[in-house]
Amino acid sequence: MSDTPTVPPACVDPRLLEILVCPLTREPLRYDAAAQELISDAAKLAYPIRDGIPIMLVDEARSLDDAAGA
Repeated sequence: MSDTPTVPPACVDPRLLEILVCPLTREPLRYDAAAQELISDAAKLAYPIRDGIPIMLVDEARSLDDAAGA
């Protein structure tokens, strides 16, 4: 009797990925399945995917510059 779900993380529909663009730059996004993020290389932002839903708000995005280190 475990409360831990056994389903894998939600996937994003490939057709959706074809039409989504960065709301800041309007450039295509790259899907990072391991991190469950959509990456905008142009804006250096990572948009989270929660419960299979891309959160396409710049305020919710993680800066990739922070991950680059010093």
